Amino acid sequence: MTLEERIQRALAEVRPYLESDGGGIELVRIEPPRVYVRLLGACHVCSVNHTTMKLGVENSVRNHAPEILEVVALDYGV
Repeated sequence: MTLEERIQRALAEVRPYLESDGGGIELVRIEPPRVYVRLLGACHVCSVNHTTMKLGVENSVRNHAPEILEVVALDYGV
C-alpha cells in the first residue's frame, strides 16, 4: 500500500466523526515528514479544531503512516 493510500485510509477513519459535526477533511499534499490537509465545513471554523487535529487526525495518520511526523491544516487560500 502506498503512503498516500495509507494516509487516505487514516483520514477515512476520522471522517465520520468530522461529518457528524457538519465538517470534513481533505488531503491537500504529502511532503514527508508532513501531510497537509484542509478542514471543511464546520471543522474549518470550529474553536476546537486544533484539538481535533492533534488527537484525532494526527494520531490516525501516525497509526497508518508512522513516517509522518506532523499533520498541518491549511487555510482555504493556501
